Amino acid sequence: MPSPHLTFAFVMDPVESIDIDADTTFVLMLEAQARGHRVLYVDPADLVVSDGRVEARVRPVTLRREAGRHADLGPPRRSVLDDDVDVVFQRTDPPVDAEYVVATQILTLCRRARVLNRPEGILSANEKLYSLHFADLMAETLVTRSIPQLVDFMTRLGGEMIVKPLEGKGGEGIFHVCHADRNLFSILEQSTRFGTRRIMAQRYLPAVRRGDKRILLLEGKPLGALMRVPSEAEVRANLHVGGRPERASVDDDDRRIAERLAPLLRRDGLFFVGIDVIGGFLTEVNVTSPTGVQEVNAFDGTRLEAVILDRVEALGRGADPQVSG
Repeated sequence: MPSPHLTFAFVMDPVESIDIDADTTFVLMLEAQARGHRVLYVDPADLVVSDGRVEARVRPVTLRREAGRHADLGPPRRSVLDDDVDVVFQRTDPPVDAEYVVATQILTLCRRARVLNRPEGILSANEKLYSLHFADLMAETLVTRSIPQLVDFMTRLGGEMIVKPLEGKGGEGIFHVCHADRNLFSILEQSTRFGTRRIMAQRYLPAVRRGDKRILLLEGKPLGALMRVPSEAEVRANLHVGGRPERASVDDDDRRIAERLAPLLRRDGLFFVGIDVIGGFLTEVNVTSPTGVQEVNAFDGTRLEAVILDRVEALGRGADPQVSG
């Protein structure tokens, strides 16, 4: 029996500028459209609260897989999300700055419209810090703004480490530092803004040269995986800085990690996430706008967006993601 048609609102970065060959939000929207659902675009800046109700300036959008002409936007109108929308996808990219936080806090006020991922869960799940709920699955990690503590930590690790900002995305601000680097203190000063901003430091994992595995989880269960292999000139494996995508499978170690995370992800309403694993060690839990669906599809001949939408349609008929799965 076909599912009833739903109205989807995608709170996201400008739809006109997305990469149709790599963007996960695009294929989710395209799949919803193909199923006859109504698809709306929402700029997060256009979320407002009026008398305790979440309103937004929404625009209907028609999509096609045609570069440069992939989105036709209809006229804008004011909409009360709880009256007019069934499912809200919160898919804005980091950084998780003050504007991002406020937009997400506004979405916590939705009562009838289902917001995925749950905004309260996103707000509690810094993509770097959330993984520390499972510190035993990670390499040695320190979070601090103290430069002397960072240097002592690196000494204990043997003289090298990775440092990264807590609010970054796509590999931004990640450095591989070592005692022999004459720029060491300059890098740590800039990364911590001269000791005023906390950063994360982790043991450098040489296995990253073989790849950083992105594993997509739906309600805590693995959907598929992608290996991102750094270029010879880079320590970062992120695709947009030159990492090379390679086919990857979900192995027993990956399933063990997913099983550990699943209860907490479900509790926090983190419906669709991407975890990063290097050499069997968990490094990050990506909850804001995880990507990788199109790359996994290309390697595995799958349509993960259809699997995700199947589950969303089921939730739209009344299942509760907090207890499902």
